[in-house]
Amino acid sequence: MRVLVVEDEEFLAEMIAEGFRRSALAADIAGDGREALRRLRFAAYDVMVLDRDLPGLHGDEVCRQVVAQGLPTRILMLTASGTVSQRVEGLGLGADDYLSKPFAYDELLARVLALGRRARSALPPVLRRAGIEVDTARRLAARDGRLLRLTPKEFAVLEALMRAEGAVVGNDDLIEQVWDEDTSYRSNAVRVTLSRLRGKLGDPPVVETVPGAGYRMAACP
Repeated sequence: MRVLVVEDEEFLAEMIAEGFRRSALAADIAGDGREALRRLRFAAYDVMVLDRDLPGLHGDEVCRQVVAQGLPTRILMLTASGTVSQRVEGLGLGADDYLSKPFAYDELLARVLALGRRARSALPPVLRRAGIEVDTARRLAARDGRLLRLTPKEFAVLEALMRAEGAVVGNDDLIEQVWDEDTSYRSNAVRVTLSRLRGKLGDPPVVETVPGAGYRMAACP
């Protein structure tokens, strides 16, 4: 899942983004509304965490433009105002969810994950294939009942392959879904992460390399 954090308070934006990355989400930051719209033109985001009270281009206008352009990105608005009328107004602009500041990070993460599931085709919260189980809500993975101790990137790659349900996922697709925008498509990050992931998954191998195309999960035994 890829998330755009739109927040002019730099410390808060970095804190949120780093938390997402530790939870196996790819997270980019935009410091104002115009930068957010520019990023949305060039990258596909599942969810945007949008501070409503942005200086310059207000968060309301960012929300209006995203909705008007028909972008599939789900919007979670953040604001210091938690009145019912403010929440209703924000949702009326097209936001999918609303969270008042200050907030608990665990609640923010849970809401983002829920919106991310809505942004994609409907799949069960626990993905199963070839003896692998991935619990997307609790961020846990196991093989044949054995808990896998995966890094956030390893978990995110495994989740992306599991969501593809046996279809091939290209190297560039994995870069877009799992890594931040600063990662080059020529990077060997996917290859290195997959090598470690395969080692943790153990035998028999379940992640197949399709020469010239990408990677896919093996069929169910």
